[in-house]
Amino acid sequence: MTDILRSLILGVIQGLTEFLPVSSSGHLEIMNYFLGSSQSVDSDLTMVVLVHAGTALSILYVFRKDVWAILSDIIQFKWSDDTRLALEIIVSMIPALVIGLAFEDKIEELFSGGLWMVGASLIFTGIVLWLTPNIKDQDGLVGWKKALLIGIAQAVAIMPGVSRSGMTIAIALMLGVGKKNAARFSFLMVLPVILGKLLLDVMSGDFVVSAGSGLPIMVALVSSFVVGVIACTWMIKLVQTYGLKYFAYYCISVGLLVIGFYHYG
Repeated sequence: MTDILRSLILGVIQGLTEFLPVSSSGHLEIMNYFLGSSQSVDSDLTMVVLVHAGTALSILYVFRKDVWAILSDIIQFKWSDDTRLALEIIVSMIPALVIGLAFEDKIEELFSGGLWMVGASLIFTGIVLWLTPNIKDQDGLVGWKKALLIGIAQAVAIMPGVSRSGMTIAIALMLGVGKKNAARFSFLMVLPVILGKLLLDVMSGDFVVSAGSGLPIMVALVSSFVVGVIACTWMIKLVQTYGLKYFAYYCISVGLLVIGFYHYG
């Protein structure tokens, strides 16, 4: 497989699965396995940075009005619904930050646990999503306590195969947050996490752009951005109209297939 085609596939999968509740990390690991690579996708730091940069840009584009309003009020030291939202996002980041710093080595081991872990995590994600269909839509906002609980759900999604968007949206709905607010908060709360991780990866010194890799880099970045914009916009409408039940069936089915292939393939 050429570098360009691999970059395109990685970008499309990342852009699609970052927002749909089916686990981007899990699908990237599955794809990598079937492409015949002996290394985790997560070990290809340059490609990881690129596809995540693309999804970060897609969030900035879709929520550009929200982000601008938040930044504008912060600069003006103005207390508003937007600055309150910014503080709630900061609160939601605490669990992932604590777990990430305290268990960094253990987290890296999770990505070498094999397909069985990805399959089991997808099934777990599916069960959580399956519990949400009968929840009535409410007009509830996030609030501090709910932001922390949603942040814990995001921290759990560090495991490959557990969907970050699926867990955070599902928990938000269970806590009484309205569907639109749940999806909006889920996507905005991950933006500083992605940007912070990108900054650390670039500053680590392991991020290397080799000569002649310009086209694969652009393909990965652009594909993850374009598909991310489509998936993010689509997901917001899906949550409001259909909920998460269909994704529950998908995650459980793929999880069972992955475990079956791991044991008998």
